[in-house]
This record gives sequence, C-alpha cells and structure tokens, in this order.
Amino acid sequence: MLHPAEPYDIWANPDEKLLKNLEAMRKFSIKYAANTKTKFCIDPEVTACVIKGLAVHKMELGAPLCPCRHYDDPAAEVKDGFWNCPCEPMRKEGECHCMLFLQPENDFADAGEPDITSEFILSTK
Repeated sequence: MLHPAEPYDIWANPDEKLLKNLEAMRKFSIKYAANTKTKFCIDPEVTACVIKGLAVHKMELGAPLCPCRHYDDPAAEVKDGFWNCPCEPMRKEGECHCMLFLQPENDFADAGEPDITSEFILSTK
C-alpha cells in the first residue's frame, strides 16, 4: 500500500529569505496595529499563524496576500490588490477577517499593546 509523503513544512528549516520576510511582516503588523489603534488576537498563535502566512505570500508572490483565503489565481489577486494586507475591508471598514487587526471592543482582542516576537512565531506550528 502506498503512503502519501509528508507535506513539506517550509517552517521546519526556514531559509534566510523566509526569515527576512517574516521579520518584515512582524514589524509591519505591529506598526500597522499601532497606527490604526487595533489589537492583535488574544490568542497569540492566531497572530503568529497569520504573520507566517503573510511572510510566505510576500516571499512567493511579492506581496503580503491575505493568507486566510483561497485563491484560484494568487498572482492575479496580488495584482488586483484587494486582498493584499492590509486588505480593502481593513483599510476601508476596519474589518480584518484573519483576526490579525481587531477593534479594541472585539471580544477576541488582546487588551495589551500589539507585540509578538519572531522567536514565538517560529515556535508555533
């Protein structure tokens, strides 16, 4: 009986380019949250997962395409710009369905200042 190969985990041994994009997305997220007076999710693993997804898209596609959506043609979506982070709904209405940038009154918003370390992000699965 054939067994499917384990999926490749890009984060198991990240290269320098991926780490550079991760740090860029981490810093962007902290700055954007501060500038918009939004909060990260109370569950820091949600924040880490979204930042990792943004970093991968930035590296692979050249732009931080929202990682929480499915795209038939990611390259076309990047060119359109609607779902590039911060996406159009976030920029216009302050709504982030990824839960990266939450309004302070949201039940899932962390009460503290938005912050997250690269070490924590890398430690998450």
